[in-house]
Amino acid sequence: MSFLSEMADTAPRPDGPVDKDWWRGAVIYQIYPRSYQDTDGDGIGDLPGIIHRLDHIARLGADAIWISPFFKSPMLDFGYDVSDYCDVDPMFGSIRDFDALIDRAHGLGLKVLIDLVLSHTSDQHPWFQESRASRDNPRADWYVWAEAKPDGSPPNNWLSIFGGSAWQWDGERMQYYLHNFLSEQPDLNFHTPAVQDALLDVARFWLEKGVDGFRLDTVNFYVHDKQLRDNPPLNPEERNENTAPAVNPYNFQDHLYDKTQPENLDFLRRLRALMEEYPAITSVGEVGESQRGMETQRDYTAGDDLLHMAYDFDFLGTVYPSGSRIRQVLERFDRIVTDGWACWAFSNHDVVRYATRFNLTVPARKLYAALLMCMKGTVCLYQGEELGLTEAYVRYEDLQDPYGKRFWPKFKGRDGCRTPIPWTTGRNGGFSDAQPWLPVAVEHLDHAVSVQEGDDSSVLNFYRTMLAFRKTHPSLAKGGLKVVRADDDVLTLIRDDGSERLFCAFNLTDTAQTAELPDGEWHLDDGAPFASDRADRILTLPPWSAAFAVAGQ
Repeated sequence: MSFLSEMADTAPRPDGPVDKDWWRGAVIYQIYPRSYQDTDGDGIGDLPGIIHRLDHIARLGADAIWISPFFKSPMLDFGYDVSDYCDVDPMFGSIRDFDALIDRAHGLGLKVLIDLVLSHTSDQHPWFQESRASRDNPRADWYVWAEAKPDGSPPNNWLSIFGGSAWQWDGERMQYYLHNFLSEQPDLNFHTPAVQDALLDVARFWLEKGVDGFRLDTVNFYVHDKQLRDNPPLNPEERNENTAPAVNPYNFQDHLYDKTQPENLDFLRRLRALMEEYPAITSVGEVGESQRGMETQRDYTAGDDLLHMAYDFDFLGTVYPSGSRIRQVLERFDRIVTDGWACWAFSNHDVVRYATRFNLTVPARKLYAALLMCMKGTVCLYQGEELGLTEAYVRYEDLQDPYGKRFWPKFKGRDGCRTPIPWTTGRNGGFSDAQPWLPVAVEHLDHAVSVQEGDDSSVLNFYRTMLAFRKTHPSLAKGGLKVVRADDDVLTLIRDDGSERLFCAFNLTDTAQTAELPDGEWHLDDGAPFASDRADRILTLPPWSAAFAVAGQ
């Protein structure tokens, strides 16, 4: 028996009734496997590395992990170009390693979500190889094929997020095929029932493996307009960077027809029906939609037969999260997404780390971490966030991301948030004995896990304390939210689940501020991770700090 299998067989398993609503208010920790822990000495993280580091995540206090793609792939987009949905790429390990990972995570009380990339495959996938071979083979209509215009140009004006036309000419079929991302990532044709059936079989395969849910990549890109109508131009004042950086002309269009089509809801219902066959499964969809993001979240999470929740981009952009901005986003969500559940994040594998994006000092990073834990919804934390990591600078010579290479230097790509996690101050941060696929940032070594473990005031220990505090207050996980005060300096909220009312006050500045308690009897929570002074109903908040008070009985 292998060491990993032995770990899986001996790991304790939690007992008790199944909580189908476990995902509401959960804290989900995102793992980018290439950069988490390398165990086989090839400079690339792997599934055994995740297993060896699961204790770190369990001790942090997370409820679940979300693992970015580890399927077989040519790795042109680092796993988001899948060539086999039902196997592990050898660079990450084997399917047995994944089985061991599931067992170990469950033994530690961690749920496991995997990243399903259903909108497109690699051009090396056998489905595409067959589809491109002729116009009359069994999979001829599994991808989006279209004739050239009479002058040989693409069928319409749709653009790829990675730059240029979304159409690639194929000399074998003498047609164009659609690709919303790299030209090596052809889009599947969801108007073909057999495609939907095959993808549902993929989901079933992993559900049978024991996963607890899916993060659904680019969930609103599944279905395209059958008529292939041109997208209209977008007024410059309406452009934003939620889906693509400012240098990308993708932002110049209003994407009415290349994504977010109404037929997508029918597939999502089929997917949800499949998930309902298994206990306590959840789904979170990544909605890439700059103009109608919340409206799409509303449509995709309404009722109990679609997605469980949608991944929100409002705090992943470049707009600074002042108190007034946070109030605007939270209240707009409640106004629009009346029947859905939010999933909030400040960082992920596609955006500049929030410590750098918002130019936050270490005390400010702690404060915003606390604020994230107090929003109504589920929380996603990206690996390294718990260490307070900043965006790493990656030289062009070391760059791996094709997106960054395409738009360098105005947009440097996504490698800066994907550099390996520093576990120690030793060689390569303890990530690998070999040269890592991306260099470990020198400045990250001072924030290594081994350094922060012994420092009670570290960002890591703050996250542990804040997650533990969240678990002691059920109103923070599933309660309602009311904004009491919101300006550039101070944000105050009340969280209420019917059994507990919790007042939360946040000083969003580097100078002391005051906040007033609401009417009634309130008791400061002595277990809160911040200190504050109280004089009658007035709280004095030190710079970048928070206070929490519980309503009296």
